[in-house]
Amino acid sequence: MKFLTSKIVLFFLLGLFFYSCSEVRKLKKNEYLLHDNKIVVNGKVSKLEELELQLYQKPNSKLVGFKPRVQLYNLIRKNPDSTYQVWLDRKPKRKEKMTHLFSAKQVDRIGKSFFVSGYNDFLKRVGEAPVVLDSVKTQKSTKRLFAYYLNRGYFDAKISAKTDTLKNRKARVSYSITTGNPFLIDSITKSIESPVVDSIYQALAGDSYLEIGKPYTSNNVYNEVKRISKEFRNKGLYHFQENNVKFDADTIGKTKSQRISLNVVIKDRTVKQGDTLVAQPFKIYRIGRVNIFTDKQFNEKNAAIDSTTYKNVHIYSSGKLRYRPKALTDAIFIEQGKIFSDDAKVLTGKSLSNLKMFAFPQIQFIEDGKDKNTLTANIVLSPLKRRQFNIKADFTTSNIQDFGISGFMGITFRNIFKGAEILDFSMRGSLGSSSKLSNPDNLFFNVREYGADVKLTIPRFFSPFNTKKIIKKEMFPTTTLSFGLSKQTNIGLDKESYTSNFFYDWISTKRKERKYRLDLFNLQFIRNLNVANYYNVYSYSYNVLNSLAPTYAPTQDFYDSSGNLTFAGADNFVSYITNGGNSSLTPIDEDYQTIRSIGERKYRLTENNLIVSSSFSYSINSKTDFNDIEFYTIRTKIESAGNLLSLLGKSLGNSKDINGNQTLFGIQYSQYIKGEIEYIKHLHIRKKSSLAFRAFGGIAVPYGNSNSIPFTRSYFAGGSNDNRGWLAYRLGPGSSKSVNDFNEANLKLAMNLEYRFTIFGKLNGALFTDAGNIWNVYDNVEDENFTFNGIKSLKDVALGSGFGFRYDLGFFVIRTDFGFKTYNPAKEYAQRWFKGMSINEGVFNIGINYPF
Repeated sequence: MKFLTSKIVLFFLLGLFFYSCSEVRKLKKNEYLLHDNKIVVNGKVSKLEELELQLYQKPNSKLVGFKPRVQLYNLIRKNPDSTYQVWLDRKPKRKEKMTHLFSAKQVDRIGKSFFVSGYNDFLKRVGEAPVVLDSVKTQKSTKRLFAYYLNRGYFDAKISAKTDTLKNRKARVSYSITTGNPFLIDSITKSIESPVVDSIYQALAGDSYLEIGKPYTSNNVYNEVKRISKEFRNKGLYHFQENNVKFDADTIGKTKSQRISLNVVIKDRTVKQGDTLVAQPFKIYRIGRVNIFTDKQFNEKNAAIDSTTYKNVHIYSSGKLRYRPKALTDAIFIEQGKIFSDDAKVLTGKSLSNLKMFAFPQIQFIEDGKDKNTLTANIVLSPLKRRQFNIKADFTTSNIQDFGISGFMGITFRNIFKGAEILDFSMRGSLGSSSKLSNPDNLFFNVREYGADVKLTIPRFFSPFNTKKIIKKEMFPTTTLSFGLSKQTNIGLDKESYTSNFFYDWISTKRKERKYRLDLFNLQFIRNLNVANYYNVYSYSYNVLNSLAPTYAPTQDFYDSSGNLTFAGADNFVSYITNGGNSSLTPIDEDYQTIRSIGERKYRLTENNLIVSSSFSYSINSKTDFNDIEFYTIRTKIESAGNLLSLLGKSLGNSKDINGNQTLFGIQYSQYIKGEIEYIKHLHIRKKSSLAFRAFGGIAVPYGNSNSIPFTRSYFAGGSNDNRGWLAYRLGPGSSKSVNDFNEANLKLAMNLEYRFTIFGKLNGALFTDAGNIWNVYDNVEDENFTFNGIKSLKDVALGSGFGFRYDLGFFVIRTDFGFKTYNPAKEYAQRWFKGMSINEGVFNIGINYPF
């Protein structure tokens, strides 16, 4: 054994030696492979990413200490097509035989094929050329590091570089940095020529990024220049630009005290008159006239133009105006008589785009020929087509559906009532195949769904009350009214669904984007059409009843000729037991509770649902732009259902069912309150790696007319966007054995942590840990294995972990995850940890885009 271990160690060391040598085998004589960079700041080694980004040369990427991409690059052959020609010519008859077998043209094409030269191109894309030490780039890196510290106020910084050669023709570059102390701002003065500009500056100086006594940084100077320019342009200085602001820094006589004086310099603007440049003071401009050209007549000299004026806005059109004037002026924030403002221009552009009526609105300002202090605003609109057809087709897969084809066909009518309203009418359908569902007719497409939707979007609050003081038009309020119906056979019960929704939404973009949505009225009616198929779908429930029936009802007429329960017999057996048909089985017995629970579950999942609810949603997102990798998102929602119907039921004296619950049109309606909160945080770690965290909590409490939550409003756990160690609906509730075919409950807690990193190119990797579970609480479930019983139930939080790959295509990301059951609360205590980590027990997930 000792000899075998020694051989393994020897082979490992030899492998490392040859691997190390192969990294440099393509280097020329006297060339060195850059092994690593070492940055020492004030005597301490620094791993600060910002400093590493200043270096012109960085070592090749590593994976677990090795450089596999360099190895792949070193496999590239020079001129593979020439090598192919040499091989052809090596034997006189080889080319002749191949030409006889194929053709001369095809023989030449082989030289350019993947097998000859194509794999070289692949290796070039995937591989990475060895980084050869370059002393010129080392010097340039030294200068860039000095500029980095200079921009942060370290004017006395000293930077030096040293190169050390290592074994196997490798080298290390060490950068030594002595920063000294940063220079502090001693005073801020101003040299402003225009009196108007000077007065505005004094009024805005209090919000400066530059403060006396604080360190000087060029970044703060840059931000101050942008702030001044933005504020000035919002105060009417139309011609003001960022290059009109300069900061002069003075350290003369203050080097020892490490102080710096700043002087903000704003000169008059320079205007060309003839062949000479003339200085003119900046002045405040006001809006003199606002023109809206609704269909490009602004650029068409011979167009027949009609015009109208509404709220001091002049609206022009080719022929009769197709829009109500108010619909257009409500989207305009540039007002006659107001001073020029960039913010008003930006808001107008966003508001017009938000109408979805026009393509790329253009806003132009022209100086008035008579009044030199006024601007004419020309808003040029390019209308989109009044009718637009949309056709889509998708191929889908999920944990329940193995394969699916879905289609969508819709038509959009714009400006339907001349108030910029949008009417959408669509039809959808899908066919799918699922091996997890019952399929008595052995059909490949055993999952089907089709439906139709109508949606009307109004670009304002449609309300009898005046809400403009509360929700201003810069919040882009909209009203949406929708109707929909669908029929599906995707779980074997053949459901019909009818929906109707009336909601408002609006946004606020001050500092961070905030979105609001108020569902004033949300109706959903679900009708089950094939209840008789229940035990085919939920086969586990049937098998339990079938195993218990011979013990407690051996002589009843519940069985078929084979001695198994018929589906009708299964229902009769449940009724027989719960009505006291077997005196030896009491309500405290475990088998009695099991049978009763199956009966209640069937009743709940097969009953028709009528849900009339109202809800309010709020979300905040700190992401500033598409490239922002450090941000957080908070989403909250509260929903209440059944209260309106309860009031109507009492006033109308609606009937009650056999359980004493109120009904509307013979259907028991749901009554509950539901609340959710979700927090997502993305942190940049280093280079192209990041950490993503998600926490979610949701609870739905039935009351009044309900003792449980409708299936469509309940929670489930597992799946590609949840706990990836379990399939969807296969985790929980609590410490139960997940005995149901579709496990759900009304309380959910979940947390996810994912470390994301780049492997190479567009291929990224991830390591993740998912925690969470679902429980029953405040409903009709009493089994403690299913219910949340305070802090002690947190021991039932499941833990999944694993790894995944992501391929970034730009417009979306293809994601694969391999999840394993790290802690499984469904097991006995001694078997919960690390018993589901084998490959055959892992769960493979495929998804589009990131899970959170």
